[in-house]
Amino acid sequence: MGVTLMIVGLIATAILAGVEDVTRAPIAHTQRQELLNALTQVLPKGFDNAPEKDFVQLGDKRINRKAKPVPFYRSRKGGANHGVAFMITAPDGYSGNIDILMGVDATGTVTGINIVSHAETPGLGDKIFKNNWLGAFIGKNLKNVRWGVKKDGGEFDQFAGATITPRAIVNAIKRGLDYYAENQDTIFKTPAEESAK
Repeated sequence: MGVTLMIVGLIATAILAGVEDVTRAPIAHTQRQELLNALTQVLPKGFDNAPEKDFVQLGDKRINRKAKPVPFYRSRKGGANHGVAFMITAPDGYSGNIDILMGVDATGTVTGINIVSHAETPGLGDKIFKNNWLGAFIGKNLKNVRWGVKKDGGEFDQFAGATITPRAIVNAIKRGLDYYAENQDTIFKTPAEESAK
């Protein structure tokens, strides 16, 4: 009986290993394509590198409370710095964390915003997806807008009965721009500069 169980176990292990070998490459390709699609939505248009492969990992409490390193995906055009996309977490959403993929061009101007995950209340906090509210961030930088919702003296709309969610997103994007402005040289280090440290 023990020998039979061992043989069945070995056969099952071999089958699982074979399936994993066959599916590994297609799964990796699909994940890479999904990442590239997400990056293309937020990065400035016209890059000529592969930003999904050109990234640096950095961490800071302004990006997420645990200062967990996140990838900063760099876009380049003709070898010049073109833009960066990175994930920032707004920890103060009404129902918890709001994960935001933001794109910034080399001058520090927002080129795209995509909410990756949230748990905001349907019909209230989830209005961030409606009426192109996220589009209000495109073209904004640290100098050309008063950062905050209108209720706080800023320039971004909030929703009736749902100020917490917009405030959390506006503050998170502002923190992302602050971090980018302070760390642009580190973010755009070339691979040769990184390996020389």
